[in-house]
Amino acid sequence: MEKLYMDNAAGTPMHPQVIDAIIPFLKEGFGNPSNIHQFGRFTSDAIQSARESVANLINAKANEIIFTSSGTEANNFAIKGIAAANKKKGNHIITSAIEHFSVLNPLKSLEKSGYEITCLPVDKHGLVNPDDVKNAIKPTTILVSIMFANGEIGTIEPIREISAVVKAKNIIFHTDAVAAAGNIPIDVADVAVDVLSMSANQFYGPSGAGALYVREGVRLLPLIEGGVQEGGRRAGTENVIGIVGMGKAAELAKSEMPQRAKQIQKLRDMLCDGLLKKISHIHINGHSTNKLPGNLSVCIEFIEGESVLLFLDMQGIAISSGSACTSRSLKASHVIMATGVDPALAQGTVLFSIGRENTEEDVECVLEKLPPIVERLRQMSPLYQQK
Repeated sequence: MEKLYMDNAAGTPMHPQVIDAIIPFLKEGFGNPSNIHQFGRFTSDAIQSARESVANLINAKANEIIFTSSGTEANNFAIKGIAAANKKKGNHIITSAIEHFSVLNPLKSLEKSGYEITCLPVDKHGLVNPDDVKNAIKPTTILVSIMFANGEIGTIEPIREISAVVKAKNIIFHTDAVAAAGNIPIDVADVAVDVLSMSANQFYGPSGAGALYVREGVRLLPLIEGGVQEGGRRAGTENVIGIVGMGKAAELAKSEMPQRAKQIQKLRDMLCDGLLKKISHIHINGHSTNKLPGNLSVCIEFIEGESVLLFLDMQGIAISSGSACTSRSLKASHVIMATGVDPALAQGTVLFSIGRENTEEDVECVLEKLPPIVERLRQMSPLYQQK
């Protein structure tokens, strides 16, 4: 059976050039980067080169990049590290209802220890209103964390407007850019972002490698203590292979991004148009235009998204029913619910996330396989029979 992958929001396949860049370090990259002998210098130099490539992806300085094990660690580091470093200044943090759980759950933990958390609503497109951010700010506010773009529904937030509101009050602004970095242009010199999270496996790098951009002058306390790695901000012997892969993936993303986005968006629009023509009672989630190029989240009435996922998997087609971090919970996505979708309809959510390796033939295959699956499931649904 031919396999078809349309779950790139959960993780992208490594770019062939990334694999080529990693291979030498599988053989010779065993030297500890903290050592000054030739084996240590070899890996230390490779890490610095990767740091420069990741910084260049978002127009930052190399010394503003801290490597982590994932986007989740980067988010935890940002939230908890900034809160700890600024606890004498205040205890109020602002976020949104559609953040990833790697932001929301650390905030819940902080709330239990005495911090005050304000969770802002979004509109039906998943957009945060900058005026809501402005109105939520208090004298005790020390941090605002609003994602750059949502990986489930694709909506790109008005980050420039939000950051202007936050910086006017001299408050630290963090953005979870895991879904955005490497897929759409980001310039931290143009947008007043203080701290930004990234993950290599969202732009064809290896899993297990992430990064946190921290603007010069922004203070945060380390989550992991020990040695002096990453400027004393993140202890532990570096994941040289993952970092090298992330650096190469960032370099490729920077150069290939315009063409990738054009190709991927064309396929997404082709898929969207085809689904709307072939399947009745279907709703598109997120913003219609201001969204990530490969993201297509839809709610299919009268059926469950998990059933669609399983039937498509039997046909060799991999998609998602939402965030990979919640795909086993069998609960409606908090992101979809936050946009005001009816709970019953939200259960029918499926996410197609198209990547650089997908083709028109892939889209045509989905448009051939999916409608009969939907019809079969609807025939078993009492809700559909009653409509």
